[in-house]
Amino acid sequence: MVNPESSFPGKLAIQQRVLTTYRAAFFDALARSCAGGLSVCAGLPRPEESIATADSLLISHYSPARNLHLFHGPLYLCYQRGLLDWLADWNPDALIVEANPRYLATPTAVRWMKQRGRPVIGWGLGAPRGSPPILKKNDGGWRRAFLRRFDALLTYSRRGADEYAALGFHADRIFVAPNAAAPRPSSPPPFRPPAFGERPVILFVGRLQSRKRVDLLLQACASLGEAVRLRLVIVGDGPERLALEALAKTTYPSAEFIGAKHGAELIPWFSAADLFVLPGTGGLAVQEAMSYGLPVIMGQGDGTNDDLVRPGNGWQIPPDNLNALTETIRQALADAKRLRVMGVESYRIVAEEINLEKMVGVFVKVLNKF
Repeated sequence: MVNPESSFPGKLAIQQRVLTTYRAAFFDALARSCAGGLSVCAGLPRPEESIATADSLLISHYSPARNLHLFHGPLYLCYQRGLLDWLADWNPDALIVEANPRYLATPTAVRWMKQRGRPVIGWGLGAPRGSPPILKKNDGGWRRAFLRRFDALLTYSRRGADEYAALGFHADRIFVAPNAAAPRPSSPPPFRPPAFGERPVILFVGRLQSRKRVDLLLQACASLGEAVRLRLVIVGDGPERLALEALAKTTYPSAEFIGAKHGAELIPWFSAADLFVLPGTGGLAVQEAMSYGLPVIMGQGDGTNDDLVRPGNGWQIPPDNLNALTETIRQALADAKRLRVMGVESYRIVAEEINLEKMVGVFVKVLNKF
């Protein structure tokens, strides 16, 4: 039953370029707080993107769009066919769209809502510099014109909020909803003694693809040498697995490749670890690792993890920097007691501040303002 004090009373529509598997749980959780229901319209990614997508939702309604991908790299644009038909069919009271000006059908959808006097909220990472080269001469003006269409903006981080504000969007209409991929933990973290066991355990969990930079993790562990005797456990599968296993044979032969694990299968691996490391970008498993009381080392990205990984519970390191990764691992493993305290802080952050329930709460609060 929807709680009227913490729910949106109408019908909500959400546009996405693609429906990623990790976002499905959030949409279903948000749907529980929408009295009139929630519908998501999204298309498919380009095959080379290797994005895991969902083809259905448990509670929300899913309406497939047809994505037309135009150009590549910095020139990339996307036109989504079917948005207006979806809006006419669902007839929502509010619309949330990705605040990305590269999606060419979005302005038409916004216009459809505005003609009916209904609010449209943009949702995005922020507004880092850079635009298609054909629009470079007026990057700021182009973005400002696009953002002015929205009644409010939702962003993942304080950095994103600052970027939107720097473009002139009213600060009192910018709201931070920290990016969450997991619900609030339902059980306490596993007990870890103040000292390491025979060998400290470093854990990586995720899809084995180039942007995760597991190759750097193998090289960093090798660089630490016998002075830091550690156990490296790599859980996951993906297009880079064979190449990484070949690299491990020549750089760090003791690395353990466990393969893909999901759900309850992951419990023993998270519980046995001392430190979670993600050298590259992405990484939905970071929040899950934190729910098991693990401190984290991860590569700096687009700001979505600025509020998640802090000095109190981990380290963000420059991307693609082997020396920084090596020295940070060395520093982390130099003091087991400090690492345990950082793990406690990791758990507190995902239990109290950054989880699906908190993210849903921010969305509902914003929807009810407009």
